[in-house]
Amino acid sequence: MKFVSWNVNGFRAVLKKGFPEIFEEMDADFFCLQETKMQLGQADWAPEGYWEYYNCAEKKGYSGTAIFARREPVNVFFGLNGEHDDEGRVITLEYPEFYLVCCYVPNAQDGLKRIDYRMEFEDAMREYLSGLDKVKPVIYCGDLNVAHEEIDLKNPKTNRGSAGFSDEERGKMTELLGAGFTDTFRHFYPEEEGIYSWWSYRFKAREKNAGWRIDYFLVSDRLTDRLESARIHTDIYGSDHCPVSIELNI
Repeated sequence: MKFVSWNVNGFRAVLKKGFPEIFEEMDADFFCLQETKMQLGQADWAPEGYWEYYNCAEKKGYSGTAIFARREPVNVFFGLNGEHDDEGRVITLEYPEFYLVCCYVPNAQDGLKRIDYRMEFEDAMREYLSGLDKVKPVIYCGDLNVAHEEIDLKNPKTNRGSAGFSDEERGKMTELLGAGFTDTFRHFYPEEEGIYSWWSYRFKAREKNAGWRIDYFLVSDRLTDRLESARIHTDIYGSDHCPVSIELNI
């Protein structure tokens, strides 16, 4: 099975930038989106052969997630058990063999103004994923808004302590991986440098490849032997992020 995740930074905008063609070409079984920035019914697009699920923020034009799935799930859950549910950040699809969780993790913002909320969200998400993992394996994907190690961004020294590369955020990623999850890209490419999934729109960052790897697929450790590939599609444009994907024999 092929899984794709992409922060589109506005679904209605990316639909005008070749998204339907990219979607068809990637030919995924599951295509997860973050930062859709829309309300239900605002995107005039329905891919044939897919079930569609949207979780929209109460605030218009903000946050939001979506999943397009070739298989109908046995259950669909929105949010985190009643916590942190007003920003449309989490969708979970349950299948007989696994859970698929799509997430757009909150940004800590400049000056780490939202770091306390970010820490609360991280703890709630780790507890949620660990609970699911006790039932069946989990595939967790999305814009997790953190570069875990120095290898995951172009300029670690000058960005130390910034949102997305603070000790607090990196520590929470370490805790999550330690709770029984594998970073799929690093599973295949433990020392690969210069491969990023997000570039600022400022200072020609993408042209210079001054990026960050903040988009992930994490899987339950017991799924690692079923991983066939993990990719970051740096050649695909349309957003300030590029898609990431895995192929999994499940």
